[in-house]
Amino acid sequence: MKKLIVLALLLVGTTIIAQERIRKHQVNEMELFTPEQKSQLMLKKMTLELDLNDGQQKEMNSIISDKIAKMESHKAEMKVMKEKGVRPTKDERFAMQMKMLDEQIATKKRMEKILNAKQFDKWISLKEKHQDNRQGKFLGKRKGKPQGKRQG
Repeated sequence: MKKLIVLALLLVGTTIIAQERIRKHQVNEMELFTPEQKSQLMLKKMTLELDLNDGQQKEMNSIISDKIAKMESHKAEMKVMKEKGVRPTKDERFAMQMKMLDEQIATKKRMEKILNAKQFDKWISLKEKHQDNRQGKFLGKRKGKPQGKRQG
């Protein structure tokens, strides 16, 4: 009986460790690339998904490059704050949220000018799908697996 319990604990422990490694690998996959490489990958994906022409690709490249540069600088700022052990105040978090939303509005307006109506609608739907996937990931939901109702 003791051997069976020890075996079950080892099995559960091994499974948990393996799942953590898989999650860490998935999250850090894009971290391996330089900002320029990230930009190129994003541009190629958008070109495939939205069927962009050459002129649109050039304009999208500048938007994507700007977005990645801002993300990298924000990430660096957060890393410095974390190393110092400083957390942003409520006002600072509010200011960051406002800045992020202003940038999203500006990006949406730029995209509306670059893309035709069909492409813009598809971009919006892809963006919503991506956002839903991210929210599901943070809430612990997995793709393809139905969530049961919790009791309590």
